[in-house]
Amino acid sequence: MYNPSDVGKKGSIFGLPYNLEESDLIVLPVHLDVTVSYGHGTSKAPDLILDESSQLDLSLLSILNPWELKIAMYDRTVIASQNEIQRGRAKNIIRALEAGREPEADQLGYVNEYCTQTHEKIEEIATSLLNLGKVVGVIGGDHSSPLGLMKALASKQSFGILQIDAHMDLRNAYEGFEYSHASIMYNALQVEQITSLTQVGIRDFCEEEEAYIQKSEKPIHVFYDERIFKNQVQGRSWDTQVDEIVKTLPENVYVSFDMDGLDPSLCPNTGTPVPGGLKFNETIYLLEKVVKSGKKIVGFDVCEAGTDSWDANVAARILFRLAAFTGVSNKLLSFR
Repeated sequence: MYNPSDVGKKGSIFGLPYNLEESDLIVLPVHLDVTVSYGHGTSKAPDLILDESSQLDLSLLSILNPWELKIAMYDRTVIASQNEIQRGRAKNIIRALEAGREPEADQLGYVNEYCTQTHEKIEEIATSLLNLGKVVGVIGGDHSSPLGLMKALASKQSFGILQIDAHMDLRNAYEGFEYSHASIMYNALQVEQITSLTQVGIRDFCEEEEAYIQKSEKPIHVFYDERIFKNQVQGRSWDTQVDEIVKTLPENVYVSFDMDGLDPSLCPNTGTPVPGGLKFNETIYLLEKVVKSGKKIVGFDVCEAGTDSWDANVAARILFRLAAFTGVSNKLLSFR
């Protein structure tokens, strides 16, 4: 009885009428931005994205009837008030470091323990959903948000990560935070079943991260934003470069999408904006070619959307496209 041309249902992801039990794909909202080191507020992004998502039109040029993929959003998995308490502690730690002082050890311990408990909770919920045959994605929050989902998926199969991001996120316990937003890919690569990492759009990184890539036993492929631009100026098409990106991916792929990987005009209020970045349609083209190559998207996240309705609007559109491509790769939808 669902009519995708009707007004979307408020309070339901993309205005869809499906519940958790009947849905094929579940998105977990993770209201977490404890360790952010610049702009804060990404913990509010899941609610903002949910609110904006109901006004999207649901037809896509490349995918047949994408609304037939049954999607639902899980209840809040992190209590925002507790996030704010721990965020206050983290801010004090960061201020101490920036002033050249040692932070209080007990405060750092509280923050690390809270983040540990949060990721364990996400892993537990994600595992229960995967056991029911659901496809699972995460809406962050900062980019540390999806680690629990990655670990849950790793208990089922091996996979590589396709990361769209301005940053490498390969620092070991940045600022003392074991689960820093700047450490998500370092932490992910410690998981045995996560076999490789392909990064696209990188334009902000440090010496520690470059050194880690050089010594890593697992393959890490970096497609720097500056080089992507130079290649295009010199006549190498985006299509050719996307083919090179896709070749680095294994059969099972997890897509980790940090909104600051995009041009900042698309998400100006993200936590750590950086000039440059991918355009919207360039990104969609990349995701489409990943699926058309025969790769299977086993899970995904969309993180670091800002606190403005425009940021949430763009993030909702990225989320919908990513969900639809995941549906195609899992044979729940089909290309036209």
